[in-house]
Amino acid sequence: MSVLPPSIADLSDDELLELYTAGAVAPWLRVNFVTTLDGSATAAGDGVSGSLGGPDDLRVFDLLRRVADAVLVAAGTVRDEGYGPMVLHDADVAWRRAHGLPDHPVFAIVSGSLSLDPASPVFTEAPVRPIVLTSTTAASSPRAAALAAVADVVPCSSDDDPDTVDPVTLRDALVSRGFGTVHCEGGPTFFGALVAADLVDELTLTVDPSLEGGAGPRITRGGSPDLRRFRPAHVLLGRDGVLLTRYVRAPDPGE
Repeated sequence: MSVLPPSIADLSDDELLELYTAGAVAPWLRVNFVTTLDGSATAAGDGVSGSLGGPDDLRVFDLLRRVADAVLVAAGTVRDEGYGPMVLHDADVAWRRAHGLPDHPVFAIVSGSLSLDPASPVFTEAPVRPIVLTSTTAASSPRAAALAAVADVVPCSSDDDPDTVDPVTLRDALVSRGFGTVHCEGGPTFFGALVAADLVDELTLTVDPSLEGGAGPRITRGGSPDLRRFRPAHVLLGRDGVLLTRYVRAPDPGE
């Protein structure tokens, strides 16, 4: 008797999308991460996540972008992981057109300090004008004025703290712009802020069967007073022993 989960190799892209979108009703905030067996969000030696997960993780990663209205990433992760402009593959663009979606999702970048280069290809080669989500104070700075030439700069502070990006205000700003399905790719500190604000509807987590054995970061950082309960939606087996999991928010007690 096999005790291993189904193989992702046996599923078509459409079948995978059906699994990964089941029950996801907008507004919906999905967070996507990869981790080693011992809980590191980066691979030993290179300090980034790109070498973890393998081709099956990349396949799911691309499919999750395919169905997103906006791809949400903190500026530190954009720099550390070497992000370019948010341009999808031709097959993803064709799928989106067939389903009445714009060719590409909007790239939404979170930056409290606005330490972003307006001349970066992230902005200058973007097929869709990106959004930069920042604090109210930073939104009135000279850096914001420079970025406004290549992106929409959106203040996302609460009324009582103009110097900080507030996750709830940020989420509401995206939803108000029509971005009901938001796909977040990190990083750990921003993920921690979303957890603390109880805004995460789903975590898609790839487990790479390796031991980092060092001081790599967890997928989330920061303080949260409560546990957030999730339930497993599926587990799939990828090549080389990779596990591709999906967890969705558990119903509140009594529902």
